[in-house]
Amino acid sequence: MSPHELTSLLQAAFPGSRVEVQDYTGTGDHFQAVVVSAEFVGLSRVQQHQKVYAALQAYLDDGRIHALALKTYTPEQWQQSLVQLG
Repeated sequence: MSPHELTSLLQAAFPGSRVEVQDYTGTGDHFQAVVVSAEFVGLSRVQQHQKVYAALQAYLDDGRIHALALKTYTPEQWQQSLVQLG
């Protein structure tokens, strides 16, 4: 699986989201992803991650995704993180 494919899957699962994916080992099955979605508003970080994992469950089950380092944000949290970095 490529980072582009995973990005497409996540954007389809979370319409209007900002998604950044990197393959951090070059093997096509270990990824790190940032997902910014309004669907995460009001959810805990654990609940946000559960939504992402649920969207990718088939790919996790069959091994196409072996590892996923995940950071999730609401749009407001994302903006705050950018201000803190700035």
